Amino acid sequence: MAFSSWFSRLRSSSKPFYGNLRQSLLNRNMAQTSEIGEALLISDTKKQAPIFSWASSLLPLALAVSAGSLSLHAHTNPSLCDASDADPRGLSFGDKGSRDYLVKGSHKDFPQELVNELKAICQDDMTIDYDERYFHGKPHNSFHKVVNIPDVVVFPRSEDEVSKIVKCCNKYKVPIVPYGGATSLEGQTLSPQGGVCINMTLMKGVKSLHVEDMDVVVEPGIGWIELNEYLEPYGLFFPLDPGPGATIGGMCATRCSGSLAVRYGTMRDNVINLKAVLANGDIIKTGSRARKSAAGYDLTRLMIGSEGTLGVITEVTLRLQKIPQYSVVAMCNFPTVKDAADVAIATMLAGIQVSRVELLDEVLVKAINTANGKNLPEVPTLMFEFVGTEAYSREQTLIVQKIASDHNGSDFIFAEDPEAKKDLWRIRKEALWACFAMEPSFEAIISDVCVPLSHLAELISRSKVEIDASPLLCAVIAHAGDGNFHTAILFDSSQEEQRREADRLNHFMVHAALSMEGTCSGEHGVGTGKMKYLEKELGVEALNTMRIIKATLDPNNIMNPGKLIPPHVCF
Repeated sequence: MAFSSWFSRLRSSSKPFYGNLRQSLLNRNMAQTSEIGEALLISDTKKQAPIFSWASSLLPLALAVSAGSLSLHAHTNPSLCDASDADPRGLSFGDKGSRDYLVKGSHKDFPQELVNELKAICQDDMTIDYDERYFHGKPHNSFHKVVNIPDVVVFPRSEDEVSKIVKCCNKYKVPIVPYGGATSLEGQTLSPQGGVCINMTLMKGVKSLHVEDMDVVVEPGIGWIELNEYLEPYGLFFPLDPGPGATIGGMCATRCSGSLAVRYGTMRDNVINLKAVLANGDIIKTGSRARKSAAGYDLTRLMIGSEGTLGVITEVTLRLQKIPQYSVVAMCNFPTVKDAADVAIATMLAGIQVSRVELLDEVLVKAINTANGKNLPEVPTLMFEFVGTEAYSREQTLIVQKIASDHNGSDFIFAEDPEAKKDLWRIRKEALWACFAMEPSFEAIISDVCVPLSHLAELISRSKVEIDASPLLCAVIAHAGDGNFHTAILFDSSQEEQRREADRLNHFMVHAALSMEGTCSGEHGVGTGKMKYLEKELGVEALNTMRIIKATLDPNNIMNPGKLIPPHVCF
């Protein structure tokens, strides 16, 4: 088979550069730390506390930026319409039309009484150590700069502890920011108003597995990779695969998906119910374990995608799938990204039940070659995965091969050997790392637009014209089966002109997607980075409804304030 010689080239000269790249980025970001310590409102007594390194997980991005000085403005009445972060034009961060990337927020004195109460709850599982607070407060995977950091970091071990922590914070009207794997890309875990960071990673247990029902009950701190390692002996798996390091709680909070969403759906389709602690400390369970229910409001889906603004997720019941009996991985090259996108659309319209359809543009393939010493054709490429019985998987592969040949596809190859398939998907998972290795000192904006499938080819084509004309290094990777594509826009953060050009490209793609009835975010969430696009996408009436829900459940606005809902939306 032609694949054997190609695969030998693919594997021949891999370089173990990813760990070095992650470490160099971490060291660079820590070296950029500002002299913030003098501005802290509580003493930085060095205290032994749990240390959690995001670099130990293979995160999809590690482009943290330095923090600025702490704001010391008193803030005694946190408001849902707070405009304390307005720029000279009167625009708050996240307002429509805002181009600011410095995440600001008012900061108030942290009560010593609250420190004492948290200490009584958490014992040694809390810290006010500066390095630990800075680590939890800086944007690991976002290009935004941040002003404030948490005043305290706590590490609860149980749902009861979370409830007590939240009650105390609500009593003193102190902000809360839930924290998981720190893989979010839109600043969801930043602490613009200081407050308490609740690190959920000690709550990482599997509470119960129901093999016959194909569901599992887990705590929010467990990672999806660790969960699947636990499930493998039972012949089951959880079918969402975002960036390595992501935890189930964070995946719920951002309504994430991944490359398998084209077959199994997003997080909202794979959560049966969950438990959450509301702003007043109450614990709610959103449903039963039944696979379907028409009883009451769908509180499960209300919480999924709420990004910690309505409650802290403490338990999740997940829908599981059987590990496929057989699979085939295929690759095919195309002269243009439009040809590749057209094949993805034609494959879905033909009713082929693919489990993955991933598109890599020529820039990303070149980055893979450079980083790994590979020799792949540097042209737009589609990657497929077909699952089922051996006969079915092979049949579907041959049908797609015919579709690809009808759309200028060439070099169609496929792999059935387990190691060969693993190596191919490893390349896909590490593709963005390879891109960053071309410019390791640069920051990045990662677009996340998604459109109805029929518009995907047009959107990618229009975006590529704009990207190719830009002086910046940009690489496209798409979940082409469901209309979602990302562009990694690399820029030198010390060059304002480059930062503005990166923002312009992202702005262009978002508005192009919205004009095609698409969305500004297919899977990364809103956080601080996408708020400015929500009014155009959803309308002010929908945003006011979101605001009413938020104000009802969180009247003191302590739950992850400054995220998701644009600051200009007021009653």
